[in-house]
This record gives sequence, C-alpha cells and structure tokens, in this order.
Amino acid sequence: MYAMLTHKSPIQSGIRTTEEYKSVNTSSRFGRFWRRKPPRLPPRLTPDEKVGNNSFNRGPKLTNVGSKWMDRQRDVKEAFIHAWSGYKKYAMGYDELQPLSKIGTDGLGGLGATVVDALDTAMIMSADDIVSEAGSWIETHLLDRISQKGQVNLFETTIRVLGGLLSAYHLSGGEQEMNPTAKGPRPIVYLDIAKKLADRLLTAFTSSPTPIPFSDVVLRDSTAHPAPDGLSSTSEVSTLQLEFNYLSTVSGDPKYSMEAMKVLEHLKTLPKVEGLVPIYISPHSGEFNGENIRLGSRGDSYYEYLIKVWLQQGTTHSSNLTYLHDMYEEAMKGVRHLLVRKSIPSGLVFVGELPYGSTGSYSPKMDHLVCFLPGTLALGATKGITKEKAMKDNLLTFEDLENLKLAEDLAKTCFEMYSVTSTGLSPEIAYFHTQEYYEGSLDGGNKSSEYLNDIIIKHADRHNLLRPETVESLFVLYRITEDPKYREWGWQIFEAFEKYTKVDSGGYTSLDDVTMLPPHRRDKMETFFLGETLKYLYLLFGDSSVIPLDQFVFNSEAHPFPIRDLTSCRDHLVYPLHGHAVELIRRAAVSVSCTA
Repeated sequence: MYAMLTHKSPIQSGIRTTEEYKSVNTSSRFGRFWRRKPPRLPPRLTPDEKVGNNSFNRGPKLTNVGSKWMDRQRDVKEAFIHAWSGYKKYAMGYDELQPLSKIGTDGLGGLGATVVDALDTAMIMSADDIVSEAGSWIETHLLDRISQKGQVNLFETTIRVLGGLLSAYHLSGGEQEMNPTAKGPRPIVYLDIAKKLADRLLTAFTSSPTPIPFSDVVLRDSTAHPAPDGLSSTSEVSTLQLEFNYLSTVSGDPKYSMEAMKVLEHLKTLPKVEGLVPIYISPHSGEFNGENIRLGSRGDSYYEYLIKVWLQQGTTHSSNLTYLHDMYEEAMKGVRHLLVRKSIPSGLVFVGELPYGSTGSYSPKMDHLVCFLPGTLALGATKGITKEKAMKDNLLTFEDLENLKLAEDLAKTCFEMYSVTSTGLSPEIAYFHTQEYYEGSLDGGNKSSEYLNDIIIKHADRHNLLRPETVESLFVLYRITEDPKYREWGWQIFEAFEKYTKVDSGGYTSLDDVTMLPPHRRDKMETFFLGETLKYLYLLFGDSSVIPLDQFVFNSEAHPFPIRDLTSCRDHLVYPLHGHAVELIRRAAVSVSCTA
C-alpha cells in the first residue's frame, strides 16, 4: 500500500473519511455543468479603458503576476509563433511539419491536424494572426477533407480534430453566432464542421457488434473496420466521451453522447484486477484481450477519462454516473497497491507495469506517457480547487490525500526523468533500478544528477517526441498546490526545448537521443507540441484564473471544455496575457438557470 496516512481524528484534521465524504450533498459544488449558450466575447479594450471600466475589474491585477513569469509566458508565446511559422511556411494543410526537411507530412489522415490542434492554443494566447489563419483554413478546406479523405484513427481524430473544433467553438463565443471582436470564422462554423466529422466517426460505434467501437473509420464512405489484429486499445475506446458528450450538449442531439457513453457503461461490467484493466479489448466479443496492465501507451487515458467524464457531467444531477468515480477510486487503489514502487538507491517513486497480469512478474518500466498521472491524481483529489481551499472546507478524504501525495512524488520522478539526461529532456521510456532489476552503463548522461543510478535508459528508448505529459502535470499541480517549484521545473524543461529542439528556419523537432550532446534530431514536429506542450507551459506561467480547473476540463489533447459550478453561478473569466496587457474574455452564463 502506498504511503498510508494516519490522523487522530478526521474532525481535528479537517479531513473527511470516504464514507462521510460520499454522504455530503454535493449539489453545492457540482450540478448540471452545461450552459446552453456558450459565452460571448466582449469588445477588446485599450489599457486605459480596462482600468476605467469597473465592470472589467474583476480579474487579477498585473501586480499579482510576477514580471518574471509574465516574461517567461511571453517567451512561450514566441515559441508557439515560431513553431507555427515553420508549419505555415512549409506544411500548411498537412497534418505535421518535418522542420529539417521543410516539408509537410500526413500521418493522421490528412485533415490538417496541426491547424486544428493549435487553434485554441492561439486563442488562449491571443495570437490573433494565427487564430485568423487557422480559422480561415478550417472554414475553407476542412469540410472537403472530411468528405474526401480515407482511413483515420477514431481516437486520434476525436481528441485532436473533433476536440480542437469544439474547444474553438466554445472559446470563440459558442452559440452567440455573431461575435465581431473575434478573429476567424463565426463560432457556428466550427460546430457545423464538428458535427459533420462526428457523424462519420459514429460509424465506428454503429458498425461494431458490441458497444466497443472499431478503431478505424474511412471518412469518404463512412465505413469502419477493426485494426488488422481485430483489437482496439482500451485507452482509445474510453477516450472519446468528453468530446462526444460536449457535442451532444451544444448541438442538442443526444446521439453522440449515447454512443460514446455505451462504452464506459459496458466497461463497468467487465472483470478487473483491483480496478486495473488490460490494454486491449475486442470489439467483436466486447471482452478484454490478454493480461498486460500498464498506465503507459494503450492504457493511460482510460484512467484519465474516468474522473474527467464524471467531473464534466456532474455528480448529484447525474447520479447514474457515480460509477465512473467509483471505478476511478478503485483503480487508483490498485495503482498504489500493485504498480507503485521506489527506485534504489535514492527512492524515486514510479509506476511500473504488469505485462503478464497480477500473477506475473513486475516490470520497472515507465513510459513518459505515465506522467499524465500526477495531474489526474491531483485533479481527482480536489476536483480542481486548490488544496488549501479543499482542506479549509473539509472536502478531502484520506484517499484524496494519499492520491495527492502520490501525485507530488510522481511529478518529482517525471521531472527527474528530464534532469537526469545530458539535454535536460526526457526519454520516451525509462526503467528504474530496483532490487530485482539493474543494467549498468545505461544512465542519462548528466553525471551531476542525484538520480543517475536510479534511472536506466535503454538505447531504443532515448528519443524525445516533444511530449506534454510532464508539463501537463506540473500545470495542474501548480494550480492545486500553489507550490512555485512546479513553475521552476516547467521553465527548466522549456529552456531545454528551446536549446535543443528549436529549428532556426521555423518549427521544433523531435530528438533521437536525449543522452548525447549534441543530440541527433529526428525531423518531426508532432501536433501536440502546439496543441498541448506549449499550451500547458503558457498556462503554467500565467494567472490561475485563466481556464480555471474547477470550471473547465481538458481533454486528452489539452482542449478545454466548460463545466459548470452552480454554487456561485458566476461568469466564466478568462484572462489571456497579451504582452503586458490583461485582456478579459467574459464567459457570461446565458439561458441556464442557476438553481439546482
């Protein structure tokens, strides 16, 4: 069992037992989250108008954000503009940029994935020229691509393209159809394209003989089929629900949510190992396949979406979804009991794998993808509010505190996976030194690291793909704990990206070996570098009132969707930092009653 916490009295400590917590009427914190009409953006104001207009003085004062972090946030925005400039110059309309070859490539079905993935990042950063360029491309070209292109992966297309369109719809004004202050097309354009894409993606659900969808869709003829081995990834079939639920809400058509939620309802009925599940599932039988249990690739976002879909849909007013929270809590107990270990000699906490199930041998292997888990654990513990407020309001169970402690310990490990290497960038996969496992001469190269002998990096695993998971968790943990070390760690990671992955002619590139100097460059800029990595770094260095975690939930590709806190019935406030000026985007609640 991981780090059992003991307290003399829940009352004295301000901590509830799990049963006491479940007995609390949660309608004061979560109810029906959705607003029927998403927010409208106000006219942009000059700095003088902002100071003089009392109705806009609800945001943070500039003095509350240290100038150091404003400067660093601006550096991230400049990195985003540089990444986009290379993509626009050499690969506009392609899925991804090869920055060294200066060409575009279509590895995600040819829907211009970088354009859609990057759009809401540009909106949050107030990078207006990019918003206009990306929005115009989407309006002009994307519908034709959807009707003409061939095979796409259901999961990747949902989280990147559908999720990006829906987030852009919300952030640009939602159902307020006219918004003359926003750049790019009217919001309804994004929603209409999202519906047309989703209608074709639904074939993956409706073609399957079970509630488990097929993995691939042929867009041009709206057909679907399983992967060559006949299996779907567990994470992929369970990481569609945030997007399809939100689409049903804003479109008024329940068919999207109904099909997606059937998956989770079915998964609820399947046998598990202390809440943990194998990484493959058959759409033909509806049963799990094999015994491989891990929180890395093909397993990761199953656990992420259990808690996020529950948060998105509410608790008291969606009592039939409490099973998602129960599944999440059981799974996290299973993680602590079966997967968490400590390395030697320095005691880094890590999450390993069970390749042959719970009765087989344990592997001290941890994908960088597992670094999503610290953020998910922290979000699940406090539901997006700060730890201080959650403690003060007596909202945390012992389970929550155990998960929060594990979140902080794992975030430390994820950061050390960066700092242990010569480049300061993480490998794709790390192994950890344990009593049962050690391989010498496979360290990260940074001889000054305290953890040089704890972390083992095999030659095949030394690449870096510009992944976001660690900075995602640093962002969430900074918001929840308010500990400035998470910002400092994020800045060190950003500096390493700048030093070793930036391409002068435009864009950033993946690396082949993070342990060597200079590192050999791989010639690929993944869409998630713009859609996730730089977005999370920007938000980490900015004010916590921007996309607050108790009012928004991020999908697995960092596209934020709104949730609703009925306690205060307050407006959504977003404060993108644009240079040294604070621009207020007022997320006005429209046409939804504030009564439970």
